[in-house]
Amino acid sequence: MQQSGLHELDKGNSLDRASSIMNRKTALLFIAGIIGFLSVLLGASGKHALQDQMDTKFYSAFETGLRYHQIHGVVLLALALGTLALGDSKQAKGLQLAGFLILAGILVFSGSLYCMAFLGIEGLGRFTPVGGVLLMLGWLAVCRASFASGS
Repeated sequence: MQQSGLHELDKGNSLDRASSIMNRKTALLFIAGIIGFLSVLLGASGKHALQDQMDTKFYSAFETGLRYHQIHGVVLLALALGTLALGDSKQAKGLQLAGFLILAGILVFSGSLYCMAFLGIEGLGRFTPVGGVLLMLGWLAVCRASFASGS
């Protein structure tokens, strides 16, 4: 009976360690890995399975979403690594903000194009510019982070 209580205590410590390990900075790195994985998965499946089955207009939307997804996935990885390298500095916080803006941009920009392509609903393309604005804000946040100094 007492061992069971110790086992439960160990579980609590494991959760505490996991939450302390996965902070906002490492979460950004983890998310960059997932975004990269999904870009390869969608790229491979889209090229091989969808190209012949999808209307040219929708396939073009899919390819545009994929291109921005892949490019900004690499950018997200670079930002995540930059935040880890810079510690708790103001620059690191600025890069972190940029990373989350770019993540939101990928989700909205590429996500709307993917949904448009897969569902065949052209109206979903009206959300794409919002994602583009989020991507641009992410790039501007990178610029802003370059001017941050001190901790």
